[in-house]
Amino acid sequence: MGDTTTRQALAAVDRDDRSRLLAALTRRFGDLDLAEDVLQDAFEQALTSWSMTGVPDSPAAWLMTTAKRKAIDTVRRDAVLATKLAELHIESTRAPAAREPIDGSVIGDDRLGMFFACTHPVLRPEDRIALTLRFVGGLSAPEVAHALLVPTPTVQQRIVRAKKRIRTLGVPFSPPEIDELPARLDVVLRVVYLMFAEGFARSAGDAHVADDLAAEAIRLAHVLHGLLPCAETAGLLALLLLTHARRPARLDDVGGPIPLGDQDRTRWDRALIAEGVVLAEQAAADPDAGPYAVQASIAAVHAEARTAAATDWQQIAVLYRILESFDPGPVVRVGRAVAVGRAFGPRVGLRMLDALASEPVLDRYRPFHIARALTLTELGEAADAADAYRRARHLPGNEAEDDYLAALLATSTSPRGTIG
Repeated sequence: MGDTTTRQALAAVDRDDRSRLLAALTRRFGDLDLAEDVLQDAFEQALTSWSMTGVPDSPAAWLMTTAKRKAIDTVRRDAVLATKLAELHIESTRAPAAREPIDGSVIGDDRLGMFFACTHPVLRPEDRIALTLRFVGGLSAPEVAHALLVPTPTVQQRIVRAKKRIRTLGVPFSPPEIDELPARLDVVLRVVYLMFAEGFARSAGDAHVADDLAAEAIRLAHVLHGLLPCAETAGLLALLLLTHARRPARLDDVGGPIPLGDQDRTRWDRALIAEGVVLAEQAAADPDAGPYAVQASIAAVHAEARTAAATDWQQIAVLYRILESFDPGPVVRVGRAVAVGRAFGPRVGLRMLDALASEPVLDRYRPFHIARALTLTELGEAADAADAYRRARHLPGNEAEDDYLAALLATSTSPRGTIG
């Protein structure tokens, strides 16, 4: 058995398997640093052992068993960790050699606990995202840094800070009690949603999208829904799938954004739409449907419209009113104003948008000013529209979007829909 075969077998242990192994070790030993170290040691040992003895029938199970034994050895040697022996009920003698037959089915899936630990409310929002990408998503620190458009040392600092806080406060690597679940699940869903939002339209940098980050958020939403199937996990997954289905039509030849109304809908991914619509319908029919289920319904209405003109804006306006009952914040109210304007005329929509102008958060929210500019252009109020576009350009956003807004100002062209 050569080194090439061994390396190929280890490479086949994908991110999903690695995150599952790490979550199981962390749950067992209650120490994320220890779990990371022993899993890495197990991979290194496999390079030597498998080259001599052959690749085991269940590589993941072999890695799990080896990592657990290394963790037990570490606990026994470390006086600080020694008190964990009683909690873990570790046997007094070492288990037989790792070459014995191993049942891969014994490896459970503890990633739900890891989800809740990495997104615990005591952590800073930026730390939650970095930690979730690193330990639930299985990305390396440089990959997380690339996804979040920050230097690798910044990501490493966030992870170290978060792990220290988890350790200091004794955050458990297990799902909360049933009565705590709704409140805690909101944070988990929000982190995955924010990951996708950043991949869908970058908040900085030269590119408009980050496909790797969006794809990773979708994968995490799949994992979360598989671990905890309910209306809101189904709604989130549906929302991401239906939104990502537009990806093939969202950029022009130079990477600039194409507005939703101008996209070639024949290029939308119909397989993703079909999957998303089924999930959205399931979520909407659930008595526990919440804001993500409603947002998925809105995305489904867009996805099922074969042309921009065929969009049922009245239905979307109603759905936004329902969404506002869950989330009465200004961002949702902007979405409702746009929908109402499309359904009942731009003058009605502009009145609703202008009524929100005093909201401090919206003054710094680029999509709000773009929405006003679009509506003003439709009403023929070019000067006011130009002012709105200029305000939008001075707010944070990616360079591709900056160029798009600059082109609108320079040519006085009007798009037919929101950037999407």
